[in-house]
Amino acid sequence: MASFDESLHILLENALLEDIGDGDHSTLSCIPADKKGKAVLNIKQDGILAGVVVAEKIFSFVEPDSRFTAFKQDGDTMTGGETAFEVAASVHTILKCERLVLNCMQRMSGIATLTRKYTDILKGHHTKLLDTRKTTPNFRLLEKEAVRIGGGINHRFGLYDMIMLKDNHIDYCGGLKPAIEAAFDYVQRLQLPLKIEVETRSLDDVQMVCSFGKGKVFRIMMDNFQPTMIAEALQIINGSFETEASGGINLTTIASFARTGVDYVSVGGLIHQAQSVDLSLKAV
Repeated sequence: MASFDESLHILLENALLEDIGDGDHSTLSCIPADKKGKAVLNIKQDGILAGVVVAEKIFSFVEPDSRFTAFKQDGDTMTGGETAFEVAASVHTILKCERLVLNCMQRMSGIATLTRKYTDILKGHHTKLLDTRKTTPNFRLLEKEAVRIGGGINHRFGLYDMIMLKDNHIDYCGGLKPAIEAAFDYVQRLQLPLKIEVETRSLDDVQMVCSFGKGKVFRIMMDNFQPTMIAEALQIINGSFETEASGGINLTTIASFARTGVDYVSVGGLIHQAQSVDLSLKAV
């Protein structure tokens, strides 16, 4: 699996190619190639800042000699009117990077801000917050990074770093037991360092996994269980597996799930329901 920096390099290459194409003709038409300048990132809305490190990497990717001065860090609380950073570089570089920097930081800050609202509610509880794969294609790297900055925990990144037997896998395979046995045999046969998580849809499913999943399954996910059902399921599980609740969890309901003592709650809305934060990059 590629490192964060390697994956970010690929993302930036593709994003800049998408935006610039055969040239930034607006800039080429009116700005001398050797003109230098400075710009600042203005914060226009309260929230949690995310993407400062990414912004610095964008500018240095285009112009290695650019000078980047951060006034705030990823994860900091931000207030409208503050300045996040200053960059000094070729004006061509600043204008080429402007929209990519803003798109990344506005989106990431929105996700981090929403994630922090969830994690604030979970303070004092055993339960931890997970994200999901409900992400924007080709932007998952930075969306999940924003969740981490906001205080959440990244679930599996893709289909390759964990075996997660969901409802369709189980139904296509003919049931919970054959699905678990096939997955465990697959991991053993190929000697893969992959953990197996299983989705359950009823208390009977939970009982079945507890009966024949020990030593094979590491986490039981309870899908669309109400908190009262989760409490019953946790009594059945009795600490033998990690536990995760998913489905119907939002800012209004998350506290009731946390009170059950479940290990994790996963919330797809951290990413797909987050609203971008208002930021601007201005010449100085």
